[in-house]
Amino acid sequence: MNLEDFWPQKDAPALSNAKQFIEFYKNKKIVLKYGGQVMASDQLTKAFAQDAAICNLVGIKNLVIHGGGPQIQKKLQAQNIQSKFILGLRVTDENVIKVVEDVLLNEINPELVNTINHYKANAESVTARNKNSILKVKKAKNPELGFVADPEEIDVEKLINIIDQNKVPVIAPMGLGDNDQVYNINADTAAGSIAIKIKAERLLLMTDVPGVKDKNGKYISKLTTSEAQELIDNETITGGMIPKIQTCISAVKNGVGGVVIIDGTKPHAVLHELFTNEGAGTLIIE
Repeated sequence: MNLEDFWPQKDAPALSNAKQFIEFYKNKKIVLKYGGQVMASDQLTKAFAQDAAICNLVGIKNLVIHGGGPQIQKKLQAQNIQSKFILGLRVTDENVIKVVEDVLLNEINPELVNTINHYKANAESVTARNKNSILKVKKAKNPELGFVADPEEIDVEKLINIIDQNKVPVIAPMGLGDNDQVYNINADTAAGSIAIKIKAERLLLMTDVPGVKDKNGKYISKLTTSEAQELIDNETITGGMIPKIQTCISAVKNGVGGVVIIDGTKPHAVLHELFTNEGAGTLIIE
């Protein structure tokens, strides 16, 4: 298969420059976390799915983990269910968890699998309700969060089995607890935990901003883990960006080659990040 046959005609980096980077990432594991307002745009969704397919087709062992915040919020509002957040995490009671499960497992996950497959790759749905469920959970430290949990066990064998069949696992961030109760997992946290377990070369966290800002409001292209921690401590980083950056720090300290907060509002941001010198966001390294 020629690269030219499936490379995007528009908004993608030049294929001639991309080839050296493709060679570097070949056979390496990369985790792509897809979420934020990016998911609300049909154009960006298709571009992301095409990027995920291309990574697979050029020989990268990539996994996709998706969020669903905007769609969950929309459905909760339609049912007049109030949303409350604690440090960027959604408080999830019995009513909310039903909506979360419905949106993530019945809408977003199968749709994303189908769109990646449309671009000639082979994606496989991985959810808490499938036989290939990979996430077991422990409850979040704060009981006020309700049915929110952190990953406790990850079935790496199942994941590697899917990847070794040249498939792209598309993972919904929900895990099973006691009595097969489903819990919501912050998608960034899930992505970080999985990246650590499979020793990923890169973890890309898609967001709707161009990266991390310094205290003067300027975007930073590269940060060390200690510099990133300092930005949390001095409250330059706030709100929903806190769990994101904590995930980055933890992943890098636990063996992931690098984590990138990537600007998902840019079409084909994954290709720009992996296959150009400039990248497409803020890279966090040890």
